[in-house]
Amino acid sequence: MSDNIIHIPTMAELAAKGEKPDILFWVGCAGSFDDRYKKVTKAFVKILNKVGIKFAVLGEEETCTGDPARRAGNEFLFQMQAMSNIQVLNGYEITKIVTACPHCFNTLKNEYPALGGKYEVMHHSALLQQLIDEGKVKAEGGAFKGKKITFHDSCYLGRANNVYEAPRKVLEVLDAELVEMKRCKTKGLCCGAGGAQMFKEPEQGNKDINIERTEEALDTGAKIIASGCPFCMTMMSDGVKNKEKEGEVEVRDLAELIAEAEDIL
Repeated sequence: MSDNIIHIPTMAELAAKGEKPDILFWVGCAGSFDDRYKKVTKAFVKILNKVGIKFAVLGEEETCTGDPARRAGNEFLFQMQAMSNIQVLNGYEITKIVTACPHCFNTLKNEYPALGGKYEVMHHSALLQQLIDEGKVKAEGGAFKGKKITFHDSCYLGRANNVYEAPRKVLEVLDAELVEMKRCKTKGLCCGAGGAQMFKEPEQGNKDINIERTEEALDTGAKIIASGCPFCMTMMSDGVKNKEKEGEVEVRDLAELIAEAEDIL
């Protein structure tokens, strides 16, 4: 097998062989279609393959969780999308789901149970932390040793689900210097994309939220802004471009940092 070929089985393929995965990787719309976030999907899959976790994706059977529809106020569309997904998930008897998108994570974990979709749902930062704790991921590549990294807390990961430590534990293993922004953890500032704001131009004001947040990140002196959310990655990347700092500061996902440190990117 070529090093460039990534093995990604679908649920349909496993079901045809009478097999079940340990986890279902919920890729999400951004992870499937956004050119930048596809790189995060590939990095995470490479990690799963390296540590030998048996996983599968839904492939063409996966559709949007309905999060943007509900946030934008279209409850009818949300329930249609959710019920369709739940039917597929329950049909495959899925019990454990991992996703790299906090929006998908929050919706699958907290909103699907009311509609009959009850699963153990993890954000990829929690799984990465677990793999580090188990010694399966060591990230000893030294690619980030001593580099200043700041972590931007996603609203749906942090304040909505109280996941603060897992992403930071993941960054710790890189042997980098974690520098916190003034507003972090429970006081973290939104990137400006939540509530379906991602898909529209902002209302008129003095400053866009993503610019404000990017300024806070740049003030730390960090050369890498780490995130665990496709929406945050887009907004922070746009903020870095606005400040004309693309050549100096990178916006990277946790999975990309670990994969690079493991030398499997």
